Amino acid sequence: MDQAFIPAVFLRGGSSKGVFFHAKDLPRDRARQDAIFLSVLGSPDPYGRQLDGMGGGISSLSKAVIIGPPTHPDADVDYTFAQVAVDRPLVDWSGNCGNLSSAVGPFAVDEGLVRASDGEALIRIHQVNTKRIIHARFLVRGRRAATEGDFAMAGVAGTGARIRLDFLSPGGGATGRLLPTGNAQDVLEHAGRRYRATLIDAANACVFLDAREVGLTGTESPEAIEADPARMALLDALRRQAAVRMGLAATPEAAPLAIPKVAVVAAPAAYRALDGAAIAADTHEIAVRMISMERAHRAVPLTGGMALGVACRIEGSLPHALAAPPARAEEVRLANPSGLLSVGAEVRRTEAGWHADSAVVFRTARRLMQGAVAVPTRLL
Repeated sequence: MDQAFIPAVFLRGGSSKGVFFHAKDLPRDRARQDAIFLSVLGSPDPYGRQLDGMGGGISSLSKAVIIGPPTHPDADVDYTFAQVAVDRPLVDWSGNCGNLSSAVGPFAVDEGLVRASDGEALIRIHQVNTKRIIHARFLVRGRRAATEGDFAMAGVAGTGARIRLDFLSPGGGATGRLLPTGNAQDVLEHAGRRYRATLIDAANACVFLDAREVGLTGTESPEAIEADPARMALLDALRRQAAVRMGLAATPEAAPLAIPKVAVVAAPAAYRALDGAAIAADTHEIAVRMISMERAHRAVPLTGGMALGVACRIEGSLPHALAAPPARAEEVRLANPSGLLSVGAEVRRTEAGWHADSAVVFRTARRLMQGAVAVPTRLL
């Protein structure tokens, strides 16, 4: 037979979708896993559609997850994330997907990896890529994760059961430090120009730029940003410089594709979301447009949103300088193309520098399909 079948579950978590696997059903060799995930998602696809796989043609829909027994004493399961490129044969293991993190707890309960009684469940997740612990709290009904509820989130139609995610000590997962350079602000240079930047490693490594300095307003649609190749090239060049400054790569050319993520931030302003809703300036503290895997996001990657929430709490950072005073002390509201995302962050200054105790977000998730995915037999 040309094809074999591997047990898998297709889930939406937050504003992303991914194919979930049990670790026991995959070969342990990373190169073989790469080949399987590329085949399952339909990459590389020069047409950008991933028509021959489960992917959706954009980075937020081209993801794979491995769930296995815990290797950390404070966890119930291990969660490993793989970002699959759409148009090239590349699988990036360097970061985490915050959105798909919301589906890990429900998957663990529904698959019988963790027993949970009806009521609120707490699943402790070891995020292997970043070596951090995530606490997922969600409702269980009939010993299955609830999916129906009244919680709405920007970028996802309808409502669902709310999932709370607490990312514990999110700083330094990729670089070892919340502020990898030790500075709240740095300066990057490109083509003779200087650009202020804040380099943060919280939940994921990110570089934040002032929208005005890169010729944007912070209210643009993803399509408008991508329609300007020169602007996209500038943002990627600055991102790659930041990767070197953060210790993620020796040269700009060697920078990982998935991290650091690059985002332009701006002071609050009125704009129209992708669903046509009018968003007023007084509904949020800061605006963000984020680029990941060389594509402009239609929402905001959850880990990028958490990094921005943390950055807004750090005095002297670019986001802190641009953000409006928060309406609620425990919440930062981020305006993105799909609407608003609220994040919570507990940040404090110590003698050793800034430290992030936690970042909190709320998501929904749903199992979309279960069964098995086909892969070429030669890959197993």
